[in-house]
Amino acid sequence: MKLHERIESRLHDFILAQPLFFVGTAPTASDGHINVSPKGMQGTFAILDPLRVAYLDYTGSGAETHAHLRDNGRIVLMFCAFSGPPDIIRLHGRGRTILPGSARFDELLPRFGPPYPGLRSVIEVAVERVSSSCGFSVPFMEYVGDRDLLRRHWERKGADQLPAYWEKKNSRSIDGLPALDPL
Repeated sequence: MKLHERIESRLHDFILAQPLFFVGTAPTASDGHINVSPKGMQGTFAILDPLRVAYLDYTGSGAETHAHLRDNGRIVLMFCAFSGPPDIIRLHGRGRTILPGSARFDELLPRFGPPYPGLRSVIEVAVERVSSSCGFSVPFMEYVGDRDLLRRHWERKGADQLPAYWEKKNSRSIDGLPALDPL
């Protein structure tokens, strides 16, 4: 493992080339559930500066990341090479949820590709630790393309159904922690 002071050019290019990354968070309570979420879709991740990153957060079946960030702010993002030379990059830091309608949300949104229906928030991370490791055991896998199911689902449902869904599925974590406030 190697520590880096910041997201330098090689790491920057590697991170942005990955079609998939993983987000890990955990509640403060020792009996709470640790969460790891895969994230993808082109244009949904941005490096804001050498120690700050962000990603578009789309409506899903849960809101563990939101609850854990509210609880303690800790987050790690992991990027793996599934093709080319082996590499794993981890970005540890403090995250926060940026909601639509806020000035910061409007400021960040142009840093990404065009948003799809179902956009819930932007997760912004102040990176405190950048590390790389070998990834010798990560398998080779072929990227075929992004799935369009999430986009099509929320196009079909419509934006007017989002608040009720957020209230039902995204207001609390699986451990009962508050996640997203009802609208």
